[in-house]
Amino acid sequence: MSYEITGKLVARFDTVQRSENFKTREFVIEKTDSGNGKTFTSFIKFQCVQDKTTMPDRFNIGDEVKIQFNIKGSKWEKDGRTNYITNLDAWRMESIKLGQDNGHEVNYNDIPPADVVDDLPF
Repeated sequence: MSYEITGKLVARFDTVQRSENFKTREFVIEKTDSGNGKTFTSFIKFQCVQDKTTMPDRFNIGDEVKIQFNIKGSKWEKDGRTNYITNLDAWRMESIKLGQDNGHEVNYNDIPPADVVDDLPF
């Protein structure tokens, strides 16, 4: 199952080579929600793996982004102790550019380029 969230990119960490064939990279977004007259801010850390580790490089700190991700969990046992790890594995990241159009927010990613011709018969 895939999930989606939007927020502001606030941190981007170096790629870590975990083994000869496996690398990861983490980044953090800031998500702000309001309710009952209060504002709540969360900092959510995501992980990218393998060829997705370069994905955060396309964005600047402070950019509004939309993240598509999967939730992965694993069980880890060592020295008789059991630990559970949850990762938010990001697999897509895109820019959210908001503007105003007659008082309404506009996501410019949803607007086709001017040179696109709509030749559908309906």
